[in-house]
Amino acid sequence: MPNRLAHEDSLYLQQHADNPVDWYPWGGEAFTRARAEDKPVLVSVGYSACHWCHVMAHESFEDAYIAKLMNTHFVCVKVDREERPDVDQIYMDAVQMLNGHGGWPLNVFCLPDGRPFAGGTYFPPDERRGPNMVPWPQLLMRISDFYTRQREDLEENARAIIGNLEATNSPHHATGDPVTPADFLNATGKLLESHDSEFGGFGSAPKFPPSMTLDFLLAMRSSATVEMKYPDTARSIDLAVNRTLTGMAHGGIFDQVGGGFSRYSVDPHWLIPHFEKMLYDNALLIDIYSKAAQRYPKPLYGQIVSETISWLEREMRAPGGGFHAALDADTEGEEGRTYLWNPEGVQAVLGETEGARFCEVYGITPEGNFENTGLSNPALLNGDPATRDNLAEARAQLLEARNGRAQPGLDTKCLTSWNGLLVRGLARAGWAFGNAKWVSAAESLAEWIWSTLRDGEDRLHTVAYNGKARGNGHLDDYANTIEGFLALCAVIDWVRPGASTTWLERARRLTESVQIHFKDSAAVGYFFTSDDHEALIHRKKDWFDNATPSGNASLAHAFTALEALTGEAEYGAEAGRLKVAYPGIVNAAPAAAGHALSAFVNKAVGIAVIKARPDADLEALRAAVAAKPWRPVFLQATAGTDQTAAFQLCVGTECLPPVDDPEALAENL
Repeated sequence: MPNRLAHEDSLYLQQHADNPVDWYPWGGEAFTRARAEDKPVLVSVGYSACHWCHVMAHESFEDAYIAKLMNTHFVCVKVDREERPDVDQIYMDAVQMLNGHGGWPLNVFCLPDGRPFAGGTYFPPDERRGPNMVPWPQLLMRISDFYTRQREDLEENARAIIGNLEATNSPHHATGDPVTPADFLNATGKLLESHDSEFGGFGSAPKFPPSMTLDFLLAMRSSATVEMKYPDTARSIDLAVNRTLTGMAHGGIFDQVGGGFSRYSVDPHWLIPHFEKMLYDNALLIDIYSKAAQRYPKPLYGQIVSETISWLEREMRAPGGGFHAALDADTEGEEGRTYLWNPEGVQAVLGETEGARFCEVYGITPEGNFENTGLSNPALLNGDPATRDNLAEARAQLLEARNGRAQPGLDTKCLTSWNGLLVRGLARAGWAFGNAKWVSAAESLAEWIWSTLRDGEDRLHTVAYNGKARGNGHLDDYANTIEGFLALCAVIDWVRPGASTTWLERARRLTESVQIHFKDSAAVGYFFTSDDHEALIHRKKDWFDNATPSGNASLAHAFTALEALTGEAEYGAEAGRLKVAYPGIVNAAPAAAGHALSAFVNKAVGIAVIKARPDADLEALRAAVAAKPWRPVFLQATAGTDQTAAFQLCVGTECLPPVDDPEALAENL
């Protein structure tokens, strides 16, 4: 018999609707019952595409005996982390404080008022996964016994955790001084020290696409100071960026047949991913490959962007606008089943000769490379661009055959913040590669966000199900959307001269809403939830990048761009206030502050504004600018300009004389 989750919109919650566990969705009803019956609350958080979430659900939450233990001793709450990142962040922070690490599934034990006192991630149903992992039934009984016999100790745990959560709102080791160019160089050195010079990426496996780190390194590479005074650092940045982007593009983390990136690689070689494909990863990677292509004009980077956008358009676009959230890691309960091949399967599609060639180039062997199955996840072993080009038709044939297989589940929710990231990626890609259709797609997506996910008072919702918006927007919904609108503002006049004024005004209106409802009036920074949000056990500030940029970092980008576009000093002052939050974070963990660092470096290098007559040759300008290494550039081609020449370049308060030659202007960048 279905439980309470059967009526929820979230796919992840629906996946648990037939569990024998008496799940509640997040809300007051569960905590009212917990207080009435004096039971601890189990808050279990995950997302629909998560492989280990599926494993624990199958092993434990579908088991009648384990469900009875859960129902008897706890009030059980299921949370979709993508729908409620505000809830997820609080309990993830708590578990990381308790255990030193976190992940999903996230399982947290709380007092009846929601304060956490214990928790962890995946737990097996028995000792099958090793003696060092406590079986879930055993843990349930331990926690229940502790709750009955040692309640005071758990209360003390909860008080300490809440105190630690509140302390994290103060930036790490902040002194009141702003982050400096010396901090930029120190952070660059630390990141380059951790770079894997053989396979790319930073640190050891598992490896996640380091989009924000690469963005910061590219921003540093655009600095004349680095170019002239630190040539060894410049060369090391070139190596790190290209080795990482090429390694991911050749590896199995990139879907070599259908396009798009999986969430992370379990090995250092980028070969075997967990196969979930998330919208946010692909939006961020479109952006970074496009920027990199302007400095390092490798055909591979353009191919990766094009194939990723094609996958998004083909498989992730929602009816009526917007893009879906994720594709599942599993197909009919088996991880990666849709994507894996053996030589016989390839040859059945391509024929013996072409099939053997494809298998040789993409590492598909009788032994296989995936979990002793005899199946292989394709990865490009031969890095010759011509070889990849020559196999384009073979990849298309394999994709057509693969589409006839069972497909992974699709989470059709449309998240505001992730779609905002995609606006940014599409706009940058269109400009970098001269593809006006991508810029138009970015504008269509931005229009959908504006019309569907915003109310009449410029407040954003967090998610849309079947085109119907719901949920009070969080800081990253606003910040990522503002960044997306500003990225579109930077390039849209190339396609539709004069349209930039619309997107600048919309970005300003959302920024005003953020300043009214999210700003901490007593200390630096912006809260993750608004002043009229549901009261939670902690109102969090998010300083660190995780899989996506932190909201405060994205606001730093927005404020610096708005200052350059409007000349209003208050925007620059807001960015300056955020700068004082980051020296301690940058020096302790630069990989967690990449997006903020790139904002501050871009500000130091200078944000360029090109004023153009609407009748000027805007394509010639775009081509000339895109042929130069990436830096923030905004094109403003507005009607009624009285410029004597076609173009004028301004950086800050300095404007160069107008010119008619776009190549000459681009040289000054």
